[in-house]
Amino acid sequence: MTIKRDYYEVLGVGKSASSAEIKKAYHTLALQYHPDRVAPEKKKESGEKFKEISEAYAVLSDANKKNQYDQFGHAGIDGRYSAEDIFRTTDFGSIFEDFGLGGVFGNLFGEGQTRKQRRYSRGVDLEYVLPITLEDSAGGCEKKISIYHTVMCPVCKGSGAEAHSKKKKCPQCHGRGQVGYNRGFFSFLQTCDKCGGKGEIIENPCQRCKGRGKIKESSNIFFKIPAGVDKGTSIRIKGKGEAGELGGTSGDLYVVIDLKKHSVFTRQGSDLYTEMFVSFPILALGGEIEVPTLDGGKVKMKIPAGTPGGKIFRLREKGMFSLHHRGLGDEYIKVKVRIPGKLTSRQKELLAEYASISFDNIGEGKENLFEKLFKKNR
Repeated sequence: MTIKRDYYEVLGVGKSASSAEIKKAYHTLALQYHPDRVAPEKKKESGEKFKEISEAYAVLSDANKKNQYDQFGHAGIDGRYSAEDIFRTTDFGSIFEDFGLGGVFGNLFGEGQTRKQRRYSRGVDLEYVLPITLEDSAGGCEKKISIYHTVMCPVCKGSGAEAHSKKKKCPQCHGRGQVGYNRGFFSFLQTCDKCGGKGEIIENPCQRCKGRGKIKESSNIFFKIPAGVDKGTSIRIKGKGEAGELGGTSGDLYVVIDLKKHSVFTRQGSDLYTEMFVSFPILALGGEIEVPTLDGGKVKMKIPAGTPGGKIFRLREKGMFSLHHRGLGDEYIKVKVRIPGKLTSRQKELLAEYASISFDNIGEGKENLFEKLFKKNR
């Protein structure tokens, strides 16, 4: 395995070097190592060195590529750019005029790594964000969506040609889709301008699709959403993306689930959470309350005497179906103290009597009954 050297080290400059300093360093090294300027027995060694310094310059002279390299090293370049892409936007300017060369890099690293155009390329994948309710997610459902995308032309079946019309090999690129030429050490490749890189010429293009092999139209797509899907879940629908070029395979459609906000429950994984206000007498003396469930029903839940505000209770298997694990999640209920907004004279009288029995003083410096209730309820 070959380990690439640091680009700054290759050019002999520091990370703080200006663009002018980087260009000057490359200019000096390029003149030194260009294969046309060395003895025949050193051409191979010099050629490898020239490739290395040219790649380093192509990255460090481009602001975007340089930023990627400074952050992530070679992984930020190799994972994002092909060998051809590294040189695609590089402006070598007057540097190669010194060598009598011009144009744009096409095949600096050899034919084996040249990115060939595929005539019958696969279509692009599409993404569709679909908001659904928590109830839809809990039980699973079937949905219909409408998308506007390209599909194979029904007239020419993706060929791009009228019926009985023949395709012929492009006389300029001889079916390769690219034309190339050599200038000294470099091999240059560019898309054939006669066939547009297809390698073939259609004598009579299809009137419906104008020779593209595909058309735009709206499609209704029906599909099932499995129980338990969560926000961010992606459902792949094969072949419903954009149509491929000239009969190539269609891309896929990815439906990304988004959950609508629920009026009662919030979801965390396969569990559901809600809050309920309970009167102080029930919390203090104990009792029974009705708790809502996601299916629209209610279940009875016991509140033990002396339950503080903020306590969380669990109802087993009243949550969501898990997409990745068997069984159901749980429902969690946080009880909060219900403080009455208005009190009758009799209610005030009774609460005051209770307070006087329960506390030494309700005045300043002591927490009164309501302060204690609010504190427990936070």
